[in-house]
Amino acid sequence: MSGLLDPRAVRAYAERIDLRPTKQKGQNFVTDANTVRRIVALAQLQPTDVALEIGPGLGSLTLGLLEAVSAVTAIEIDPALARQLPITVAERAPQAADRLTVIESDALTVTELPEPLPNALVANLPYNVSVPVLLHLLGSFDSLRTGLVMVQLEVADRLVARPGSKVYGVPSVKLAWYAEARRVGTVPPSVFWPVPNVDSGLVYLARREPPATTASRAQVFAVIDAAFAQRRKMLRAALAGLFGSSAAASEALTAAGVDPQARGETLEVTAYARIAEQLPG
Repeated sequence: MSGLLDPRAVRAYAERIDLRPTKQKGQNFVTDANTVRRIVALAQLQPTDVALEIGPGLGSLTLGLLEAVSAVTAIEIDPALARQLPITVAERAPQAADRLTVIESDALTVTELPEPLPNALVANLPYNVSVPVLLHLLGSFDSLRTGLVMVQLEVADRLVARPGSKVYGVPSVKLAWYAEARRVGTVPPSVFWPVPNVDSGLVYLARREPPATTASRAQVFAVIDAAFAQRRKMLRAALAGLFGSSAAASEALTAAGVDPQARGETLEVTAYARIAEQLPG
């Protein structure tokens, strides 16, 4: 037994551990080897890279990554899947078995990873927690320099949206703090089991330095959250709670070089950093 998983192999491994995928866990497993090869290629990985995979599931992408990088660290929340993954790799790619580390945990709570630290995030992220997981990992692990994530198509559009777009929002701005993001492809529902009712999008990430600012990341993100909590309001009204009053917010916005009558969806992350610098101590 060797090589990447096909639909028959995916179902066989699922039967082995009595797995019934659930929407609650956002479980949709890739069954198409060509899709796996495409994801790995678009991730622009080097043989020396260490990949971090979230929600490896039955191992479709894991096997593809192990062909391309020096090591893979996989975080899996489901105990049965976490136990099975090393067995699957040992059966289908025995030469790579010692290059896989499986961590049974919730990716949203992981704050430490074993050496060698991953530098590339490549994952089919669970639909229901994709944005929180992505932002948590980028915020927790500076070692991550690049990424290729597969998410629900509308989420992909939000992640890469630019100011002024109808789908530009909190995920767009917060991701821009960490990385430059661009959509590099779409994936049809037919390559998954079970088949989802939406297309997926592939988003490539390249880490960059956050905006130069005296404000903390927490302060900047608080301003972003407030601005989009009432996105139809002008910023002077949306930020009144943070600054104490609409008048104080107007003063702070003007000092930051931002029109108090602007709306949150028109600002880049650098503008939010300038606003955060005006927060009362």
